[in-house]
Amino acid sequence: MRMLFVGVGIIVLAAPVVAQSTAPKGVLGPVDALGQEVRRPPAPSGPTPRLPDGTIDLGDGIWVFTRSFGPDISVGLKSGEVLPLLPSAQALMASRKPADDPVNWCLPLGVLRYSPYPFRFIQNYTHRKPTHMYILSEWMGSFRQIFLDGRRHPPELDPTWFGHSTGWYENDALVIDTVGFNGRGWYDRRGTPQTERLHTVERWTRVNAGSLVQEVTIDDPGAFSRPFTVTSSARLSQPGDEFIEYVCQENNQYGLASGVR
Repeated sequence: MRMLFVGVGIIVLAAPVVAQSTAPKGVLGPVDALGQEVRRPPAPSGPTPRLPDGTIDLGDGIWVFTRSFGPDISVGLKSGEVLPLLPSAQALMASRKPADDPVNWCLPLGVLRYSPYPFRFIQNYTHRKPTHMYILSEWMGSFRQIFLDGRRHPPELDPTWFGHSTGWYENDALVIDTVGFNGRGWYDRRGTPQTERLHTVERWTRVNAGSLVQEVTIDDPGAFSRPFTVTSSARLSQPGDEFIEYVCQENNQYGLASGVR
């Protein structure tokens, strides 16, 4: 398993530093890569790019989280707030072990559990408002599909890791409403639980050319006593940075060849 983590660490650091050797000298900006910091030029700070119809453009590059709640979702709370966990959720967290973590079995991160791996937005039109948006992640080559064509959530859904997402634009923010989760995901490495009753509303705001803020309201009465909001941020990566291949297959063995430890 140590060898596996070393390999993962190499992949984690590879993508953010692709252009480092040719990039001009910059400042130390924390990139959430196994607690590391890499030297990158400052992200662009010009006006927010827009599509021909005036809609914000999220799809002109790769993003890397500078503040995420992958290790612990509570870091996304406002100062002084605590997670409103139900006693049953607290007991479930206390019973969980690292070997129970779905990502250690090559299963999806799900919505809101982020990694240092880069991600990007892909939409199906640029000359008019898109009907579909996809969020691609280097992590396990996963993707999310967001319907922007005005449809509603189906009355009956087959629960999935990423749920069913519909979206729309409000000023300079992409709003994503998601239901239909399978309840198997963890929010973080601490094992903060989800249930099938989870409902999320995300607001992705591109505040300028190089900065992205995500604000998420989480409503899951199966795990929390009330809805709450967490916030994360990302910066635009350097031109020339691209995804690299990530291979992980479900049911890969966790631990040593002799079995799970």
